[in-house]
Amino acid sequence: MICNLCPRLCGAERTETVGKGHCRMPMAPVLARAALHMWEEPPISGQNGSGTVFFSGCSLDCVFCQNDRISHQDFGKTVTVERLREICMELIEQGAHNINFVSPTHYAHVIYQLLEKPLPVPVVWNSGGYDRVETLRTMEGKVDVYLPDLKYLTPALSERYSGAADYPEVAVAAIREMVRQTGPCVVEDGLLKRGTVIRHLVLPGRLAEAKRVMDFISEEFPAGTVLFSLMSQYVPQGRAAEFPEIHRRLRGSEARNAQAYMEALGLEGFTQEGSAADTEYIPPFDLTGI
Repeated sequence: MICNLCPRLCGAERTETVGKGHCRMPMAPVLARAALHMWEEPPISGQNGSGTVFFSGCSLDCVFCQNDRISHQDFGKTVTVERLREICMELIEQGAHNINFVSPTHYAHVIYQLLEKPLPVPVVWNSGGYDRVETLRTMEGKVDVYLPDLKYLTPALSERYSGAADYPEVAVAAIREMVRQTGPCVVEDGLLKRGTVIRHLVLPGRLAEAKRVMDFISEEFPAGTVLFSLMSQYVPQGRAAEFPEIHRRLRGSEARNAQAYMEALGLEGFTQEGSAADTEYIPPFDLTGI
């Protein structure tokens, strides 16, 4: 498989067992965890939890990634597509309201194959927002809920913290495609059945960037089109210590200021309490459910 699934367009030859390219992953899916997760946005987690399936590897190089062990250190176990489907069905049997594919971009070919036979619950595409429009179009009619990040709109920041100067233009184009596919959010009995939820993690000292992201969403999408999730859960992880300006937690004033700005814009969605900034909410990557 010559891979150009993600915006890196590295053209790597990925075999079933040998990982190459920016993501370093083989063609066969590598998983680190599959379990019910209660800490997604309320209409995604619901009462029973979201059936999260964590893929190893990533097309981004976020220096503060809380999933660093699997995204950059490549921890995980290779499974077959057949086993991946069994895992999804096991999560559904446990009561999962949806199947939530985390960091799916470089495994779009696997998800496409898996979903040729639809699952009986909504499918969530949970990505960093760094997705090719062409790849996303292969998911049309298969993915019900898109859950992308919009990390930055300033290329200098995306280059410094995620190693991708083109992130802003790529993510904006990707999110527009996601919204085109899903249309406005549909919530039934408190659960999100269809739609796009855009996340933004507020970084220390980058309140202006958070406001810029919120301004964009407010201007780009009419009220009722998308939901916005403002996250204040930042805890220095990964290589954050190499970047002193972000090697600290958010100040309470930063989180409050961002939330007030969101409210003033009238963005519909979700915020987090200060208690969310705790490593106990980082899932243990121990091959649970694999």
